Amino acid sequence: MAQGAKPGEGGQLPGHKVDEWIARVRNSTPGITLVSPPPHHDIYSIEDLAQLIFDLKNANPSARINVKLVSKAGVGVIASGVAKAKADAILISGHDGGTGASPMGSIHHAGLPWELGLAETHQTLIKNGLRDRIVLQTDGQLRTGRDLAIATILGAEEWGIATAALVAEGCIMMRKCHMNTCPVGVATQDAELRKRFNADPEHVINFFHFLAQDLRIIMASLGIRTIHELVGRVDLLRQKKTNGHWKYQKLDLSPILHKEKSKYKVGTHHQKVQDHGIDKVLDRKIINHAQSAIDNNQSIAGVFPIQNTDRAVGTMFSHVLYKALNNKVHKENQFSYRFTGSAGQSFGAFLGMGIEFTLEGEANDYCGKGLSGGRLIIVPPNDAQFQADKNIIIGNVAFYGATSGEAFIKGRAGERFCVRNSGVDAVVEGVGDYACEYMTGGKVVVIGSTGQYFGTGMSGGIAFIFDPEDRFLKNYNRESIDLLPINKLYENEIRQMIRSHFMLTSSKKALYILQDWKRLKRKFVVAMAKELNALLKKKQVIKETITV
Repeated sequence: MAQGAKPGEGGQLPGHKVDEWIARVRNSTPGITLVSPPPHHDIYSIEDLAQLIFDLKNANPSARINVKLVSKAGVGVIASGVAKAKADAILISGHDGGTGASPMGSIHHAGLPWELGLAETHQTLIKNGLRDRIVLQTDGQLRTGRDLAIATILGAEEWGIATAALVAEGCIMMRKCHMNTCPVGVATQDAELRKRFNADPEHVINFFHFLAQDLRIIMASLGIRTIHELVGRVDLLRQKKTNGHWKYQKLDLSPILHKEKSKYKVGTHHQKVQDHGIDKVLDRKIINHAQSAIDNNQSIAGVFPIQNTDRAVGTMFSHVLYKALNNKVHKENQFSYRFTGSAGQSFGAFLGMGIEFTLEGEANDYCGKGLSGGRLIIVPPNDAQFQADKNIIIGNVAFYGATSGEAFIKGRAGERFCVRNSGVDAVVEGVGDYACEYMTGGKVVVIGSTGQYFGTGMSGGIAFIFDPEDRFLKNYNRESIDLLPINKLYENEIRQMIRSHFMLTSSKKALYILQDWKRLKRKFVVAMAKELNALLKKKQVIKETITV
C-alpha cells in the first residue's frame, strides 16, 4: 500500500531512464516519464483491498498474497483489517528503508521505525484473535543478526533485507538513482556505466549465510531452538540503562515490550491457512464446462446466469486456461461465454487472450481490471426500457491497469474509467470523472459525455471523444493533454472501432454516428498526453532533418 521511506508519496521514473526494455515491460513509450500516483485508484477502503486480494487469489490460487503497510501510529488496526480481508502475509515497512530512491524530506520527516509499527501490529493481531492467520514480516535497514532477533521478538517471523544486500553486490550509496549516472552500474540504463557492474552473486549468498549464523548464535545464547519459539518473546528484551542522560530520562519503552493477552485462543505466529472463499466461485463451473475444449485446444461457447455475489468471474478460468495451454491460445475468441444478470465486482478481471465474455445486464466496480488480451462486451438486457447512452451500465474503476484486449460498453461507465490503461482498445457511451488517468497505452473512444479531470497524468495512448456540443473542448485538462486535429489515420481508427461496437452491441448511438459519418466525424476530439505529443513531434523533426 505504501513504502516506509516515502509513505503516501507515490513514485516517478524519469523519461530519460525509460528505455526500450522498461517501456515494453511497463506497456509504455520509451522516453516518457512513468508516474506511480500516491493512491491506488482501485482502493479507497478496506473492502476495496479485500476485493483486490480476492482478485489476486483467483488469478493464481497457489500464490501467497502479501500486503505492505507503513509503520505508523494505528497500523495495528489497519493490519487487523488486512487480516480480515484474507491476506496471507503483512509486511510492516520502517522509515529507514529505500534510502537510494527516497527524497531527503521523506527520509528525515516521514514514517516511523519498524520497531514501533511491528510491536503494535503484533499486539493488536493477538488481541483480536488474528495473529495465527497471518505471516508477519518487517523491513527497514535490517543489517545484522541482532536486528533479525529483535524483529522476531517483537513479532515478525520473516524479514526483508534490501539495502544491505544491494551494498553487498556493489552499491556505494551515491544517491543518484534518479539521475541515471550510477558510477557502479547498479541503478542505471546507461550501457557504458552498466559495464562497471562487476558484482559476484557469492557476495550476496555469503552475506545471508553470515546473517543466519549471527541469528543462530543469538538464539542459542537465549536457549531458543526455532524461529517460531522466538516470535513475540518480549520478555527476552529489556530497556538499556541510560545513566540519567537527559535525552532518555522520560523514554518509556514498556508499550513496545508489552505482552498482549487475548480473550481468544490464538497462536503467536502463523499457524492457520486463510479461507479465501474461492472453492465455489462461478469460474469452477465454467472450467468444468470448458475442460474438454481446454484439453483438446478446441473452441467452445456457453451461457450462464450471473448475480452480484459472483465476483472476479473469468479470472480463475484465465489462470487455468493459460496453464493448460502453456500460455498460448491460438484462436481469437476461442472460448466464448454469455452471461445474463447483474455481475459482481471484477467481472472479467485479468481475462486472458482467446476469451470473449458477453454480459447481458450490468456490472459492478472493477469490470475488466487488468484485462490481459480478452474481449468484454457489456449490453443492457433485451427488454430494458432505458436509453443506453444515458445510463450507467458498469461501475467505477473499469479496466484499471488493463494491458491488452478489447471492450465494448453499450452504456455509460462510472468514475476512473481506464485508469492506467496500457493497451486495451475500448468503446464506451459516456464516462464519469477521472477517466483515462495515468493512461500509458491503448485507445479509448467515448461516444458520450465525459466528467472532470479527463486524462490527468496521462503519458501515453490516445482518446477519441465525441463532442458535438464542444463541452470537452472548453473544459479539457490543459495541463496533461493536447488536442490534435483529426487526420485520415485517426478517422479510420475511430470509424472502425465504432463499427465494431455497433456489430457487437447493436448500439443506437453508434448507428447514429455511422449513418451521418461525413458530418459527425468533425465532432470528434483527439486527446493525447502532452509529453507523448512533444516526443512524437521531436521524432518527426529529427526524421525530416535526416531526410533533408
